[in-house]
Amino acid sequence: MNAGARREQIVQLVRTQGEMSVESLSAMLGVTASTIRRDLARLTESGDLARTYGGVIAVPAHSESSLDERSHEAPEVKQALGMWCARQVPASSQVLLDAGSTIAQVARALSTVGPLTVVSTGLTSLQQMADAEDVEFTLLGGRYRPISQGFIGPVTETGLEKFTFDFAFLGADAVTAEDGVCEASLEQVRLKELMSRRAAHVFVVAHSAKLGQRPFHAWADLGNGWTLVTDSSATPEQIEPFAVRGITVVRVDSAGQRTD
Repeated sequence: MNAGARREQIVQLVRTQGEMSVESLSAMLGVTASTIRRDLARLTESGDLARTYGGVIAVPAHSESSLDERSHEAPEVKQALGMWCARQVPASSQVLLDAGSTIAQVARALSTVGPLTVVSTGLTSLQQMADAEDVEFTLLGGRYRPISQGFIGPVTETGLEKFTFDFAFLGADAVTAEDGVCEASLEQVRLKELMSRRAAHVFVVAHSAKLGQRPFHAWADLGNGWTLVTDSSATPEQIEPFAVRGITVVRVDSAGQRTD
């Protein structure tokens, strides 16, 4: 069995049984555990599977959307969120930007605020700020994820440790008050946790449809003191769990203004 066929069989097995360990897959398919781990790394990267904290593989409730798909989801909402975020940043600030379509709108709005020093893990931010004259921009390298047009991994993390920031703006596949930020892989959530530790003020910017959802099994615990920025469609039922835990929630209208 070639690698492609083996990976297809892994996906089918996990979809059928829900969760499987590296050891059980190794035994069932007759290959070494290291081979299975390499397969799972590829399948996690592609969004076909997700890893749990215990090393157990689980099928996500939804496949990870590509950046192109995300860029067509609620673009006006994302633009309004970006406008509000940019207004929080004084000139001469040091800013950290995540990858993703929502944070790309933050970068777009920030491109007219200057002077700024901006560091990002995403090509989308670079694209938005490429012509900004008053922005000193640094792109953190690392392992490239085509699906998000961002960089992750130990090289990215090492570069991040060279900086501190006034503000960090993070995207999310989903957000809950109990567990924090949800992403498709452990590498992504580890990077988000490290990003949150390097900044004085941390904002998680997310469309209201992402609140309370659990599409994947990897979670970033951001601790205390971060702010959730969402749109005015967020209901009291969605916001209450965050308020109970002392997380500041900002709702933004279509004009990029805070509504409460």
